Amino acid sequence: MTTIAPETRGPALVRRPGPHELHPVRTHRRRRALELSLAAAVPLLLVLLWQLAAVRGWIDERVYPAPSTILADGWDRAAAGDLWPDVWATLKRVLAGYAVGTAAGYLLGLLMGSLPLVRAALEPLLDALYVVPKLALLPVFLNMFGLGEGPQVALVAATVFFFVWISTMSAVMAVPDGHRDAGRVFGASPWQMFRHVLLPASLPAVLVGARIAAGVAVLVIVASEQIAATDGLGHLIFDSRALFQNDVMFIGIVCVAALGVLFSELVRFAGRLLTPWAPRDRGRGQA
Repeated sequence: MTTIAPETRGPALVRRPGPHELHPVRTHRRRRALELSLAAAVPLLLVLLWQLAAVRGWIDERVYPAPSTILADGWDRAAAGDLWPDVWATLKRVLAGYAVGTAAGYLLGLLMGSLPLVRAALEPLLDALYVVPKLALLPVFLNMFGLGEGPQVALVAATVFFFVWISTMSAVMAVPDGHRDAGRVFGASPWQMFRHVLLPASLPAVLVGARIAAGVAVLVIVASEQIAATDGLGHLIFDSRALFQNDVMFIGIVCVAALGVLFSELVRFAGRLLTPWAPRDRGRGQA
């Protein structure tokens, strides 16, 4: 709060501390509680409206089953063991493809970010491949690996690779010259320059790209499983829609959403452990 003090020798502005300055911990807790309440209230309200619309007959429950019906059917399928094989099939493809794509993207991003000649040689080709929709590469992977897990894993790896490559190369190139100069002044070897300068300075941005890639990996595998798989959540969703089992279709969608959120949050948590010095990449709740 800012007020004008009474005139002594002249007008003066006096800034009085607000609640945030006087009680920072209490203010932060209240703000955090409000944010969490809103984050829970909005989806809960939408689900309640959906349930009400289905019960009142405002929507066709055969096409859009009530959330209570979806929850009951999902519980029954999980208890009977019918749901877990599809969840596991999708999860193992995502994990395998994510591991391969992250490793390849990180190594090449480091190389291209550190060596201008390598970047000049490879960046135009990779830029051209980046704009190609990754599902368009599925026939190529089918020709290369045949039917089975190979094309699914390769498609996820190719998708993740570009996100991690771009974020890594950009992060390494964005390391300030002053950091590099300080390493040279102290006589750092190439390995010491990487270990003590480039890695800690670039890793936070790299992990943000890896978290985005985690969500995209789940999205692309769902589309891939629709085309070239006989199991998995993507196959479950589209096969159920073709058989007019819309409750099962929504069960698959809920599982995909949960899998994507959990995987992204796991990558975020790993990033916090690896980079405790970096600011959090979440905008809310910071004080």
